[in-house]
Amino acid sequence: MENSVLSVRHLTKAYGHRQVLHNVNFDCQRGHVVGLVGANGAGKTTIMKAVLNLVKFQGVVTINGQRVGFNHHRELTHVGSLVEAPGLYPYLTGRANLELFADATATQAQRIQEVSRALEIETVLDCDVKTYSVGLKQKLGIALALVNQPSLVILDEPMKGLDPQATKALRELIVKRQAAGTTFLISSHILDELQRIAEDLVVINQGRVICNTSMREVLAQNQHFLVIKTLQEDQAVSILRIAGYRVVARHPLRVKLRGKDVVAQILRTLTDHNIMIDDVRHEDGDLEQFFLHMLDQQEAQHA
Repeated sequence: MENSVLSVRHLTKAYGHRQVLHNVNFDCQRGHVVGLVGANGAGKTTIMKAVLNLVKFQGVVTINGQRVGFNHHRELTHVGSLVEAPGLYPYLTGRANLELFADATATQAQRIQEVSRALEIETVLDCDVKTYSVGLKQKLGIALALVNQPSLVILDEPMKGLDPQATKALRELIVKRQAAGTTFLISSHILDELQRIAEDLVVINQGRVICNTSMREVLAQNQHFLVIKTLQEDQAVSILRIAGYRVVARHPLRVKLRGKDVVAQILRTLTDHNIMIDDVRHEDGDLEQFFLHMLDQQEAQHA
């Protein structure tokens, strides 16, 4: 695509006789956050390593229109990344790690200050990294990926090891950088966090892309439920099923809403039969539900 910062075409990878990626194709548009989702071992990290030219592969990867490969590294200078564990020097301070990695320009100190403040690691910058907790090392690794203000940032499980406050700080920083035009490719098993920031979604299963869509389309396709709490649950289930409603779960009672279903009518059906309702609320499907549904569909097709 014309506005793609990252384009992956026919990406294939094998380790010996074991093929781990099969003809992977997707794009990351400029200024978009793209979520890369899949189960453990699906191939997410291998895709990221291929994009970063850390493993040999077959296919074509282009960044800002320029091909990336064994003899083509120039465009990788515009990429920041954290894949698997952060590569840190434990006997240097956090600040020294950043200074080693940050481009030596007039804005180096300012960029280090900005990213460390955003990730809330300012107070430990002058401590040796060997004294850092797992969460602090993760934040410093993310800071290394962002300090040079790259046009493309690749993050593999960036929320791993972060507490809720740190996760919120990272989310806000990603949104801020995205608004300034940075493109992100992020893999994460914390799907509710990914749902908050990603605009586009690439779902991987067993090394294949099984879905390439937008988050808006994902959420629009998801199911909607009416969750009802009542002490007369057995009676309520029977009444609703006789009336033609689809009860999909109990404790609490969960009714799947279809296009023709009217919430007020569902509740009236129960109250007309003297069912006392203690609480009622809507529940919308989310990214996790969509992801599990996609995997179920794949399993059914190959059963």
